[in-house]
Formats: sequence, C-alpha cells, structure tokens
Amino acid sequence: MGVLTGRTALVTGASRGIGRGIAERLARDGARVGVHYGRSEAAAKETVAAIEAAGGSAFTVGVELGGRGDAEALWAEFDRHADGLDILVNNAGIGTSRPIEQIGEEEYDRLFAVNVKAPFFILKHGMTRLRDGGRVVNISSGLARTAVMPHNMAYAMTKGALDVLSRDLSKVLGARGIRVNSVAPGIIDTDNTAPFLRETEDGWAQAEAISALGRVGTAADVADVVAFLASDAGRWVTGSWVDATGGSMP
Repeated sequence: MGVLTGRTALVTGASRGIGRGIAERLARDGARVGVHYGRSEAAAKETVAAIEAAGGSAFTVGVELGGRGDAEALWAEFDRHADGLDILVNNAGIGTSRPIEQIGEEEYDRLFAVNVKAPFFILKHGMTRLRDGGRVVNISSGLARTAVMPHNMAYAMTKGALDVLSRDLSKVLGARGIRVNSVAPGIIDTDNTAPFLRETEDGWAQAEAISALGRVGTAADVADVVAFLASDAGRWVTGSWVDATGGSMP
C-alpha cells in the first residue's frame, strides 16, 4: 500500500509540467487525484490516462482560473467526484519575463488574478472540504527571494504574496492539524521554460551554471518534495518556505 492510500488530492494546473509530475507522484503514493486544467482538456485526460495505466486513480476538474467565481466553480466540479479532500496543491500559475517598463495594467492584473487571487479563494472555499489533518502545498518560486532574474519581477511578486498566504494560513488551520507550506522550484525543464532552455543558444548551460548541483531541475525533483510534505513524514513541517531550486539561490 502507498503512503497516501485512502486519501484524495487536488492538484491545480496538473495537465502538464510540474503539476502533472506532482499529480502522477501523489497517485503513485496511493492518493486519488483530481487533475485540474484550465484549457487543455486533452492534456488533462492524458495525465489521468497515465495515472490509471500505472495503477492509480484520477479524475479531471476543468475550470479556467483568474475570473470572478472561478473557485466556486472549481469546487462544484470537484464535488461531483469526491466528498472531501486531504491534499491540496495550488500549482496553477502564469508568468511573464519582461522588464517593468513593458508591463501594462492588464497583464499585471491577470498575473495576480491567476497566481494570487485564485489560490486565495480556492483555499477560502476549500477549507470546509479539507479534512482535519490535511495538507496544503502552494507552489511558489525561488524568484520570490532572489533578484537573479529581475525581468521576472511581476511574476516574482505574485509568488511572494503566495508565500505570505502559506505562512499565515498555517496558523489559521493549525488547530485542525492541517499543514500549509510553500515549495519554491528553480529553473525546471518544462514547456514554460523551453523558450529559454531549448531555444536560446546557451540557455541550458546558463541554467546548469546557476544550480549548485550543476544540472537543470525536473518536474520529478519538485514532485518528490511535495510528496514528502503530503506524507506523514512531513508532519512537523508547516508555515515553511521550502527551497527546491537545486541550490540556485545566490
């Protein structure tokens, strides 16, 4: 039996990249996983199919985040498949890599709507569904604590806000034995980072040089950290910011 057998998880933005890696890992540990997606239904179904092919259990939850009422819609869809929740991973997010001079109000508002407002209200409306002893993991970024990539300033600001949410909500939910933490990846090999890693002349080499371990991170690297926090082995960790950057913090 897996360490998460009998538990139900929801991973937002789980159709690809880090989110998919987390969903597959939690399912491998025995959890029944809600695979949330915004637009990529086909990709979400592929994630579910991969989980089921490996002997796990999963279902899709399709709601686009960033608009009014998105959290309520997400939970209404989730409730069609499950009657409670043990593990919530707020992974869905969008990014930008442009200098402050080029960021307009519409782009700024969209970043905060998806990366901060959505997880805030997902948690607000999800607290009644989270069982006592549950776990919440918010996917942050190493950029929230370093200025190594200042063109990611607006994105990094959203992740800083998410870290505050993790820290303070751990106090709110601690009496129920619910643990809340942030996990902060560094540069991870995903579709989102492909333009930098794979389509620039020296992007991959630069990313390797930033890491103390001398390599580019994978979705599995992050998923393993999340799995630890979701398991009973992480029972004494809450309100924490967990560095999963491969030592790329300066």
